[in-house]
Amino acid sequence: MEEYRNILINNLDKIHTTELGYQRIAKTMKLENEECIKKIKELINDCNAKVTKEGKNYYLLHNNLKVTINSYNYCVITAHNIKVK
Repeated sequence: MEEYRNILINNLDKIHTTELGYQRIAKTMKLENEECIKKIKELINDCNAKVTKEGKNYYLLHNNLKVTINSYNYCVITAHNIKVK
C-alpha cells in the first residue's frame, strides 16, 4: 500500500480531473470545484491515507472517503463517501 501512495506522491503534479469530474467530486466532498483536487493532493500526502491498486485504478481511502484515480494518466474519476466498518 505504501508503494502505491509513494507513486501518487511522486506524481502529484499530474493529478487532475475533467470538468464533469470537478462537478461530481466537489459535490461529494462539499467543496468548490477548484478546491477538490487540492484537497485530494493533501489527502494523498496524509500518512493516514491508504492507497490500493485494482486493475487500472488506484483507490485512495481516507476516513470515510474513497477516491478513484486512473493509474495511467492520474485522472481523478470519482470520490464517494463510504461507511467505515
